[in-house]
Order: sequence, then C-alpha cells, then structure tokens
Amino acid sequence: MRGTGGPAPADAAIARNVRAYDAVAATYDASHPEIFNPVEQARLAGAVRDVLAACVRADGAPRVLDVGAGTGNLSAHFLEAGANVVSADVSPGCLRVMSERFRATGRHRVQLIDGHSLRDFADGTFDVAACYSVLHHVPDYPGLVAEMARVVRPGGLVYIDHERHDASWHDALRAQCMREVRVFPPRRWTRYLDPRRYWNRVRPLLHWRRWFDPRWMPEGDLHIWPDDHIEWARVEARARDAGVEPVLVRDHLLFESDYDRAVWERWKDRVTDYRMWVGRKQ
Repeated sequence: MRGTGGPAPADAAIARNVRAYDAVAATYDASHPEIFNPVEQARLAGAVRDVLAACVRADGAPRVLDVGAGTGNLSAHFLEAGANVVSADVSPGCLRVMSERFRATGRHRVQLIDGHSLRDFADGTFDVAACYSVLHHVPDYPGLVAEMARVVRPGGLVYIDHERHDASWHDALRAQCMREVRVFPPRRWTRYLDPRRYWNRVRPLLHWRRWFDPRWMPEGDLHIWPDDHIEWARVEARARDAGVEPVLVRDHLLFESDYDRAVWERWKDRVTDYRMWVGRKQ
C-alpha cells in the first residue's frame, strides 16, 4: 500500500522519464548517434524484415505495437516494411513528433501509456509487440514483457531489441575490443574556447539528487550498470509464463558512431554485447 509521504518509486521514475523525454523530443535523434548511424539502422531494418517474415498472417498488413516508441525509430522501420503501427509512449512530446512524422502513411497512430502497463490495449490485439532500447528504462521490465505477451494474439510475436546481454558486462574480450575500437578526437587548444565543454560539466551538478547518488539520471530507473542490468533469465521466464517461447535470439556487436569501422569489422565476429530476441505466443 502506498504511503502518504510521496509517490511510489516506480511512479517517480516514470514521471522523470516523461519530463526528460518531453524536453528532448525534438532533438533526441541527433543526440543518439549510437542508434542513428547507418550500420545500426541497416541492422535494425534487417531485423524488422526477419520479424515480419516470421509473422504468419492469413491476410492484411501485420498489426504492430511499438512500446516505448520514443521518436519513432522502430516504428519507421515497421512502416517502411508495410505494417500498420501503433506507437505507444509515456511522453506526449514524443507522440507529437511521431504524429507529424508519420501522418502521411495512413497506417499509423499514437497512444499515450502510463508506464506501468498496456491496459489501453485488449488481449490479442496485435500480431507483433515490439520494443527497442526500452526495457532498461522500465522499473518493472519483466512486467512489461508479460504485458507485451498479453496484447499479442496466439501465434503472434514479442520482439525485444537493443538490450545488453548478461555476459557482456564482465567480458574481458569485449573490454579489449572497446579499448581498440573507440576513436577519440584529437585534443586541440581551441576546445577550451567551446562553451559547451563547460556546460556539459556543470549541467549534471544542477541535479541535486546526483549529489547523493552518482547514478541518478533524469530518465528514471535505469538498469545500465554491471551490478544492475537487464537479466535475460528474468525476461525469458516471464515470457514463458505468458506462453511465449523464443524463436530467434541473435547477439551482435553494436556499432557506434565514434568507433573505427575497420576495427569494428575485425571484432564483430569475435565478440558481442547486444541482443535481439523474438518469441512466439503459443
């Protein structure tokens, strides 16, 4: 039972998410080059095609729910592949960006969700429930997996992408890869004249909660630490409890914009850090 001293921790984390993403909705894509680069976008496009190829449907375009859609990265790929898409998010600002971005398709609508559940959608509504780079933002991420399973029909798919897999957090080989692959720009004296350099240092100090918790971030309850991360055993257990069995699990080495492409090419078949997971509802 919730006390009277303030919002529950999950509610507070969700509220921070809403404020954070409303604030950056217009500039989100430009600030995330680890996602919006040609290599990752090509991989994602291929993953979406594979998901839709596995989606057995008698007639009509597949019905897809993009959970935590943000500014529509995953939605765009499903729309490009011919699906009907509902983009759901906690941020009204992000929903406005997507409404404008995809209006001309005629196969897209947005839905505000509360961050706790997918209660606005009936059981078995969709052929695919998908999320990209979302679970690590969700306080009860196994609960979200169960909700995604609930809203897909029997035979439908749950698709999760862009989440670190467990082994990557303590993989010495990946650590070596990171030391070699990341390219740092040369340091020039002119960088001391760039006001952004100082603002980026000062801005975190303005969040007083970080004075007491160095892991605090405005995006909410983030699971992005070696000792606090998405646990795939919990994801698969909750999916299995909901009648969803894995049909495609694919690990890969994420490409980021500050990586040396040639070095990444040498490493990508030797080490992985991110997972794409697809399960079918029985």
